Order: sequence, then structure tokens, then C-alpha cells
Amino acid sequence: MKHNQVRQVVFPILAALIWGTAFVAQDMCADVIDTFSFNAVRSYIAVVVLLVIIFISGKLNKDKPQLSEAEKKRGRRDLIVGGVCCGTALAVASNFQQAGITAGTDAGKAGFITALYVVLVPVFGLFFKRKVNLPTWIAVVLSVIALYLLCIKGDFSLAPGDLLILVCAVCFAIHILVIDHFTATVDGLKLSCVQFLVAAVWATIAKVVCAILGVNGIGDVSVATSIFAVPDWQGILSCFLPILYVGVFSSGVAYTLQILAQKDSNPTVVTILLSLESVFAVISGAIILHQQMTAREYIGCVIMFAAVILAQFLNPFEKKA
Repeated sequence: MKHNQVRQVVFPILAALIWGTAFVAQDMCADVIDTFSFNAVRSYIAVVVLLVIIFISGKLNKDKPQLSEAEKKRGRRDLIVGGVCCGTALAVASNFQQAGITAGTDAGKAGFITALYVVLVPVFGLFFKRKVNLPTWIAVVLSVIALYLLCIKGDFSLAPGDLLILVCAVCFAIHILVIDHFTATVDGLKLSCVQFLVAAVWATIAKVVCAILGVNGIGDVSVATSIFAVPDWQGILSCFLPILYVGVFSSGVAYTLQILAQKDSNPTVVTILLSLESVFAVISGAIILHQQMTAREYIGCVIMFAAVILAQFLNPFEKKA
């Protein structure tokens, strides 16, 4: 019991810390490496890391329960289906997130906008005929106000990067719901490995399609060229350490911690802990990159964090009642 409590509390906090600091690494690579190349490289690194962990875990865990052929077949099917679903959702979310950062959204703001997925998860529950309580709707309104303060500029226009991060938040909400569905029947490490393999394949396919279409360009000429730029191998090598950090820790470690934390856990508690990534993103952006946000944006961050807490923290009281 104590082991489960540690897993359900410590794992998501560690994942949030890694994700928050990873925004800095992503920001450092955004000016040099295009979105699809960045996500393909980080995902392949994660696959290699997880394969090593799975191999070592298999050697240490020799006393495995014997399964029937039918159970093994069902397990393989769930692993493939779950990996494809999780990997596809992760691929779309990650590419939109990195594209938003490449388009100019700084690490702190990207972290807070991404945290909107915590509010979206219970809202998406409506599609599964789950009742949404009043505090959740209040949280949705607060999040809209927060996004207005964060994203709307003086001329009442949304920056392209902010819109891309918003799409990323929606995709991450779907990713969380898909993980909740499959963690009950699938090994967490293997699910994480398959999802990153799928995400890497999607990023590679997108890169190949761009090459066939002859889409080229690098830098900040436009959102399109910054997303679909041809990979600069010298640039990739120059940012190898940040990519390695994102691939090993943000992808391989943190997402696996998320999957392990969500298994047999209260998703409300886990999700609110994962939302701390937005706080770590602002702190790491200020300390490492010396990024400064306006007072208006800080107010938006505070309101969004309040919305995240309200949407998730009050649900257990409703279930208890």
C-alpha cells in the first residue's frame, strides 16, 4: 500500500519536474531544428532507452505469472492497439507543442497553456456521458480568462504559436484519457515503448512527405517554414545535449512515470500533480533562459493554475458525497 502511495504521488511530481525543465531544452532547439526532426529524434532515443529498461527489468523479474495462450494473445493485441492510439495522440500533441515553441511561444507560457489539458479532461468526459459538476464549469470559465490574459495581444489577436500550443493541450487531454483506458490491461513500460515508436514513425513519415513536396526553409520566416524545415544535421549535433535530455528524461522517463502513476490510481490526484509542470516551466524558463513575463501574463498564469486545481481537486468531494 505504501509503495502504491509513493508511486501515485512521487512519480507524477517527478514527471512534472522533468516536463517543466524540458520546455527550456525544447526552446533551445526550436531556433535550430524543425519540429518533425526534433520529435523524431527524441522519440527514437526514448525507444532505445525503454528497450534497455525493459530488457533489464525482464532479467530482474524472473518470477512472472504464467499466462495462457489466449491471455498472451489478448495482451499483445491490447499492447498494439493501445500503443498505436497513445502514440498517435502523443505524436500530434508533441508536434503541435514544439511547433508552437518554434513559432515564438516562450517556455513559461507554453507550459501554462499546455496545462489546459487538466481542465479539458473532465470536459471531454461529457462525450462518455459523465456528468460535469459546477466547479468544473467554473474552472473552464477561469481557464478561458487566463488564456485571454496569456495569449491575447494589444490588437486582440492570437499569436500563431499560442494557437498551436492550444491544439497541443487538446491532444494531450485525449492522450491522458487513452492512457487511462489501457493501463489496466497493459504493461506500462511496454506501452510507453510502443507509443514512442509509433510517435517516431509518424514524425518520420511527416518529414518524408515534406521532403517529397519540396517544402524547405529554416528559421522564423513563417510558421509553415519553421515547422516543415529540412533537417540541419549540424544543427542537430549542436543541440545534441538538449535533445538527449528531452529524449531520455522528458520522453523515456517522464511519460513512463505518467503511465505507471495512472495505473490503479485516482486520475484526479495524478492529473493535478502532473499540472505542476506549468510551474516548473516558468521557474526553469526564468532561471535558465532569463525569460521575463509581463504582470498581465503572470496574473493569467495564477488564474489558470487556480482553474486547474478547481477542476481536479474538487471532484473527489463529489464522489465521496
